[in-house]
Amino acid sequence: MARSFSALIAAGLLTLAPGPTLAQEAPPPPHQQWSFEGVFGSYDQAALQRGYQVYKEVCSACHPVKHLYYRDLTDLGYSEDQVKGIAAQFQVTDGPNDQGDMYQRPAKPSDPIPGPFANDQAARAANNGALPPAQSLIVKARDDGPDYVYALITGYKDAPKDFKMQPGMNYNEYFPGHQIAMPPPLTTDGQLTYADGTKATIPQMAHDVVTFLSWASEPNLDERHRMGAKVILFLVIMAGVFYAAKRRIWASLHQHPTVQAGED
Repeated sequence: MARSFSALIAAGLLTLAPGPTLAQEAPPPPHQQWSFEGVFGSYDQAALQRGYQVYKEVCSACHPVKHLYYRDLTDLGYSEDQVKGIAAQFQVTDGPNDQGDMYQRPAKPSDPIPGPFANDQAARAANNGALPPAQSLIVKARDDGPDYVYALITGYKDAPKDFKMQPGMNYNEYFPGHQIAMPPPLTTDGQLTYADGTKATIPQMAHDVVTFLSWASEPNLDERHRMGAKVILFLVIMAGVFYAAKRRIWASLHQHPTVQAGED
């Protein structure tokens, strides 16, 4: 009975043990240079606008940016008139009207940026059962944040010969398990034409769209950093004031030493 029980445990451990494919761990993503890093970092508005263009022309076909409104695009450096023009390119459902019917109208700055699918079921049906995640918080939701998202976008490769791929999956060097349902979003240099004339290489497009997604995850970063700089400056000034006050007080005490008890 003991031998049978031991054999059963061994068989169970073998069943639970990861196979050769799952045992391969993804390497840590290489660190990239980001303008918004550090205490005094800030978003590059040119990169933000290019990143939004990449999202709009490439990523928005599958991924929504929930929690973002068209009016938020003014933070990217667009004027209010430009935002109105951007929003008006899209149709949104509104209503009901006086007849009780829903209708389509051009989007306004006060409208949320719509996703590509009406609901999660429609998204899964269009992507072989996989649900494309929303992108507005994707950078904050992943370890290594922007570095990981950049590595994921640029990490598509041909699978090694001894690596068994599942049907409909794509090999990605930095995705856990190396098999991802999402096809490579950036496939060739010049996939789009930047409005500012920047050369749209794959690394450039990936860097720009990650900058945009980082802003989408933390749009108040610039304001927070400015407030932090003001607080640091205030503390430095107050430290100087307190040090000067301390020197003045102790200087007067040294000039008038107290008479020790018992002395004439």
